[in-house]
Amino acid sequence: MKKRLAGILAMFILAVALALPAAAMEGYAPPEEPTAQAAYVVNLDTNIVVYEKNSEASITAASLTKMMTMLLMLKTYQDQLDTVTVTMPREIDDILYGTGASLADIRPGETVTLRNLLYGMEVQSGNEAAYIVAFFMGNNDPDTFVAMMNEEAKALGCTGTVFTDPCGLNEGNMTTARDAYLILRALLEYDAFVEAAGVTDYQMPANTQHESPYNLHTTNSMISPSSAYYRAYTQGGKTGSLASGWQNFASWHTQNGETYISVLLQSDAAADPNASEPKYAKPALVETANLMDWVFSTFSIAPALDTTSPITERPVRYSTDADTVMLYPADNMMTLLPADGGADLTQKTFDLPEYLTAPLKQGDVVGTVTLSINGEKLGTVDLLAGSTVTRNQVLFTLTKVGEFFSSTYFKVVIILTLVVVAVYAFVWVCAILMGGSRGGRGKPGGRAAKRRTAYRSAPARRSRRE
Repeated sequence: MKKRLAGILAMFILAVALALPAAAMEGYAPPEEPTAQAAYVVNLDTNIVVYEKNSEASITAASLTKMMTMLLMLKTYQDQLDTVTVTMPREIDDILYGTGASLADIRPGETVTLRNLLYGMEVQSGNEAAYIVAFFMGNNDPDTFVAMMNEEAKALGCTGTVFTDPCGLNEGNMTTARDAYLILRALLEYDAFVEAAGVTDYQMPANTQHESPYNLHTTNSMISPSSAYYRAYTQGGKTGSLASGWQNFASWHTQNGETYISVLLQSDAAADPNASEPKYAKPALVETANLMDWVFSTFSIAPALDTTSPITERPVRYSTDADTVMLYPADNMMTLLPADGGADLTQKTFDLPEYLTAPLKQGDVVGTVTLSINGEKLGTVDLLAGSTVTRNQVLFTLTKVGEFFSSTYFKVVIILTLVVVAVYAFVWVCAILMGGSRGGRGKPGGRAAKRRTAYRSAPARRSRRE
């Protein structure tokens, strides 16, 4: 089941190409605001943020740091978890001695598989398990591994995350609620992590340092049925804390086929009514349960559109079949909607021409509709013609002729033609007038003609006298 969930989540992650979630859905707030310094809740099916509080603020990561250590290990060795073994260096014992850090009871000189280290980090939040991975992948230099962690954070799109060690003991490890969401989302691509995060107990094998197997118990009480913090919808997560006064928690939850990732950073110990004293408090689990109870009761994945009912209509031209055509959405747009009101609360923005032109076939895409809720865009769907409309050729021709004679082009042609005719007429008239004037001075019988006649006749007259 968890493998199937991981596969679905991986496909989703690839589909959205690690795109950032949509802005938080405004107008909806839980009955009681969490005491957490920062929070982020995202629906993975729609990529919609349903709750956000100071999600870009950099806050001490604590053991959420181990999520990045697990991610780097799985990216490189996901298919070798049972074949690659690592021996714990003695230097790790020196680093952790006297810190009071949580441990998976792996001892110096003990050889374990990478899968043992994965469960040691996730189930028991073992700090030595994280350091073993760092020494192994950093070629005995944990600082080299920490540099890899920071590079991967940037590659994931984290903007407020800085790592200073592989486990989170150093207060210099910082992250944001949104960044922790990005890291956990990347981890959900790996079946091994999904499985490890979903178990309450894990048996570590006997070893040279352990004569018999021993159990690790989860720090995530939300998956323990016997716990007061239990929620059936919680699939797994990672806790973190450096002091008894607060707690971090990054987790994911599935109910009725809907999946969310939630991140709470530094929930105040006072938020846990179950704890007898602060050191036993698990406030981030309490506030996560309260938030997710509200989310699952307030929102649901539902169709925002009905593909069987017309959503609008448009006038159609060049046809005598119909004056208008009904338009239908191409998809019902399954999306996250408030359970109270649902699709009726969405706003629709149409991208359509002023009118449609025949011929049209039923199912032709003629435009789009964009849905939003409280100003936040949900998505865009094609609009389809609901019926076939044939073209009336006579009406089309007459309309086109009328359009031509009323068009600017035709008017320009007419004006230019008139200008050319006027110019031609003017030139023609001028030519006639000029020709008439020259003809009057040289016509037969004029003085010039008489002179020419006299000149030509003179020799004849002289000849007769001779």
